[in-house]
Amino acid sequence: MATIRIPPVLRAAVGGEREVTAEGENVGDVLRALTESHPDTSAQIFSSDGELNRYVNVYLNDEDVRVLDGLGTGVGGGDVLVILPAMAGGA
Repeated sequence: MATIRIPPVLRAAVGGEREVTAEGENVGDVLRALTESHPDTSAQIFSSDGELNRYVNVYLNDEDVRVLDGLGTGVGGGDVLVILPAMAGGA
């Protein structure tokens, strides 16, 4: 079971939790398990085509999954996923 660290913007959708756990063989499975348990997170994490939303970054043990195998990146029992909404703007 992997641990998922939840950013403040999504915490209301998971009952205020900072971390949750989910089962899955890869990043996509784990994130889909999260969205099945907490449906309000789905639109924040996944785009309409089922890929990662372009405005969210997901890290597996401090590695951006986009430079690994994306949603197909394998996940082990002690792994930690971190969801970070992308920041934009500035002056």
